[in-house]
Amino acid sequence: MEIATETERKYDVPETFELPELAGVAGITGSDGAETHDLDATYFDTEDLRLMRNRRTLRRRAGGHDAGWHLKTPSDGEGRTEHRISGHEGDTVPDELVGIVRGIVRRHPLGPVCRLRTHRVETPLRGEDGRTLALIAQDRVIADAGDEHSVWQEIEVELVDGDAGLLDAVERVLLDAGATKAEGPSKAARALSSKLPGKTKKTKINPVFRYAREQRDAILGHDPAARRGDPEAVHKMRVATRRLRSTLKTYRRWFPENEVGDELRWLAGMLGAVRDPQVLEEKLLAGVEDSGPEFEPAANRIRAALEHRVAKGRDELAQALDSDRYLALLDAVDEIVDRTGPDAGDPSRRTRKVLKKADAELDAAIKSGADEELHEARKSYKKARYAVEVIQPENGKPAKQLVKALTALQDGLGAHQDSTIAREVLHEIGPDSFHFGVLYGRQEQVGKETLREVPALVRASRRKKVRRWLVKT
Repeated sequence: MEIATETERKYDVPETFELPELAGVAGITGSDGAETHDLDATYFDTEDLRLMRNRRTLRRRAGGHDAGWHLKTPSDGEGRTEHRISGHEGDTVPDELVGIVRGIVRRHPLGPVCRLRTHRVETPLRGEDGRTLALIAQDRVIADAGDEHSVWQEIEVELVDGDAGLLDAVERVLLDAGATKAEGPSKAARALSSKLPGKTKKTKINPVFRYAREQRDAILGHDPAARRGDPEAVHKMRVATRRLRSTLKTYRRWFPENEVGDELRWLAGMLGAVRDPQVLEEKLLAGVEDSGPEFEPAANRIRAALEHRVAKGRDELAQALDSDRYLALLDAVDEIVDRTGPDAGDPSRRTRKVLKKADAELDAAIKSGADEELHEARKSYKKARYAVEVIQPENGKPAKQLVKALTALQDGLGAHQDSTIAREVLHEIGPDSFHFGVLYGRQEQVGKETLREVPALVRASRRKKVRRWLVKT
C-alpha cells in the first residue's frame, strides 16, 4: 500500500469554460504536454454513508496512472492523505483499507454507492527549471447514484512541487475567468448530496459535550496509525482516551447514563502497554549510553527487555482494535457524547471543586513524602487539568495560563513517578548486576531532584493571577 499526501483545490465551471493563460503566474513558465484520461470510479461506503459523513472517500478506479483502490482521509491543513493499492478488481474492499476505517464503519458492510465516469484533460504547470509545480485537471463528470443521474464540469488543481502561494495565485486567475469554488468536498459527495446531511446552522454547544466529542473524534482520528504501531498516534490516542474518561467522570451529571469508564480504562491500558515501555527505554538508554563501554551489556539487556514488551503490546493492541469489545465501546461512546444531555449548570463550579481536591491531596502527599500519595496527587492534577481544558475556550488566555501551569506541575510529579517505575524495572531486569545497581542509584537521585522542584511548580500553579479568573466564573 502506498501512502501519499495530496493538496488540491476544486472549482465548479460552466460548460463553456476555457482554461485561462497561466504562464507568468507565481513562477509558472509553461503548460505543455497535456494528457487525456477516461476514468471510471466506483465509490464504496456503508448504507448510511458513514465514510463520507466523516470526510473519507473510498473508491476503486480504472484508467489513469494510478488505477486501483484509493482511500482518502483528512490530513493537516487543506491536504488529504491518500492510501493506494493497485489492482484488486471486484467489489471486495482490500483488508488493509478496511482496517484503516474500521473504527468508523464498525460492523457495517461496505458496498458500492455511486459510479463516476470522468473525461479528464490533465495539464502540467511547469516552472523555469522544467519541474512540474502543479497539475490542473479539466473534468467532465457523469455521476450515477441509484436512480439519480447528474453531469457537471469542474477543475482540480493539485500541488506537485509548488507551494500554497501558487495555489492562491492560480485560484485568483480561475475565479476571474468564471470558475467558482466547488460546493462539495469531493465528486462523490456531490453525486450523493441528496443522501448526505446539508449544512447546519451553528449553535452554541455546551463546553462539556464539545470537549467530550473532540476526544471521541481524536480517538477515531488516531486509530488507523495506532493500528500500525505508530508511537505518536498511540500516545495521542491514549491521551484522548484518558481525557474522555476523565471528563465523563468529572462531569458525570452531564452524562447520567455513562457506563463506559471501565472500558475506556481498558483501552488506555492497551495503548499504555505499547507507549510506556517505549518512553522508559528512551529514558533509561539516555543515561546508560553516556556511561562508557562497560555499561553496554546493561544497555543491551534493557533494550531487549523493553522492546520485547513493546512488540507484545503492539500485537495485543492490534487484536484489541479489531475486537468486538472495542467496536462496542465506540458505539457506546457515540451514544453518550452525541446525545443532548441535561443542563447540569455551570461547569466552572465543578472545575473549581476538582482543582481544590487536587491541591489538598498534594499538600498531604508532600507532608507525608509517600511515593504512592504523590502518584495519586499527580493523577488528581491531571484530572483537574482536563477539567480546566473543558472551559478554556470560553475563558481565553487566563485559562490557558492555568492549563500550562498545571501541566508543568503534573509533569514534575510525573518525572518523580517515572523514576520510581524505572527503579522497579531495573530491579526486574538486572537485580544482581553491579551496573544495574549504579543505574538504580541514578534513578533514585533523579527522583529526589525532581521532588525538590515540585514546591516551585506548586507556587506557580497557585498564583492569584493564574487562578483569579476561575474564582470569578
